Amino acid sequence: MTISLYSASVPVFQHSLKALSAILSKAEAHATEKKIQPEALLQSRLFPDMLSFTRQVQIAVDFAKGASARLAKIETPKYEDTEVTFADLQALIAKAL
Repeated sequence: MTISLYSASVPVFQHSLKALSAILSKAEAHATEKKIQPEALLQSRLFPDMLSFTRQVQIAVDFAKGASARLAKIETPKYEDTEVTFADLQALIAKAL
């Protein structure tokens, strides 16, 4: 039985990005419920030397689209990484998917 690089990787990226989208939805609901400013969660870090949550989402999307593009032997799509809200990040994930 042979397996293609596509079937070994792209479904994993899709699964991961969908899971990340669900985490974003839960974080947004939590912020709304607890009356927390969304920016406080989006710019938070679990440890001082970590990147912000927003930047980590952007990197996850960059990795998925970059690896997929390289496997398809096409140019990697360029995204500006200007997301600042939960909706922006959800749209970024949707665009990558």
